[in-house]
Amino acid sequence: MFETFTHRRIETSEAVINLRVGGSGPPVLLLHGHPQTHVMWHKVAPKLADSYTIVCADLRGYGDSSKPPTNDEHEPYSKRAMARDQVEVMHALGFERFAVVGHDRGGRCAYRMALDHPERIAALSVLDIIPTAEHFQRTDMAFAMGYWHWFFLAQPHPLPERLIASDPDAIYLRRGRSMFDEEALAEYRRCFTDPYTIHAMCEDYRAGATIDMRLDEEDQKAGRRIMCPVQALWGRRNGLDQWYDVPAVWRDWADQVEGHAIDCGHYLAEEAPEETLAALQPFLARAFGR
Repeated sequence: MFETFTHRRIETSEAVINLRVGGSGPPVLLLHGHPQTHVMWHKVAPKLADSYTIVCADLRGYGDSSKPPTNDEHEPYSKRAMARDQVEVMHALGFERFAVVGHDRGGRCAYRMALDHPERIAALSVLDIIPTAEHFQRTDMAFAMGYWHWFFLAQPHPLPERLIASDPDAIYLRRGRSMFDEEALAEYRRCFTDPYTIHAMCEDYRAGATIDMRLDEEDQKAGRRIMCPVQALWGRRNGLDQWYDVPAVWRDWADQVEGHAIDCGHYLAEEAPEETLAALQPFLARAFGR
């Protein structure tokens, strides 16, 4: 995997971020979801690298990036903190303005980046999410049962960590292994069985239920909007559009919104890489005037 990419570790002001970079052309940052690493892009990144400079980074707390100490407010694992890391990474690589594509937790970091650093983000594509505050504000039994892990992982330390550590596969691979290539799955298991990573991922969700939620609500109240073009893609079999009108939710946050469902589950880039590429390529081309 990533045979034509270069492995890098970049030290930011708060963390060391593990990444791979490859290709040439306008810069595109790819951010992974939970409980994965940048390896989730292995079917998509090499083809995008034919036209773009692709940066695949591990979020702080995930993969081989830093797992910094937390605090009572969980700020070190907020999406604002994760966004700061990634902006610094792109600056270190020489990119002051770039497109960002984020899946799952990476999508939450990506839209926070677009809100906090609008001058940096040329285009935003989010895979299988709506904003964090929208989920919590609209929570009903269907969402709580479907996304039960949001409420489990956000429980106070150390209960979730102890339960997960007893059988990580039962938590993280409950949807099945078949959608992951064996090499990618081995990489995910290497990381999500590590106790420091388990704790960091719980902190990510604790931040989601506290500081991330608060930041979203502050932006809603202030009328802040995402200024760049937004693409929302989601897996039809995962159920997001059974609960929400996904593009309509994003139009409450941005003026330029497009997107559609892809016939797969939650892991778009691994379950349906060709369809995901077919959606991303024209969106990125328009964003960069190509």
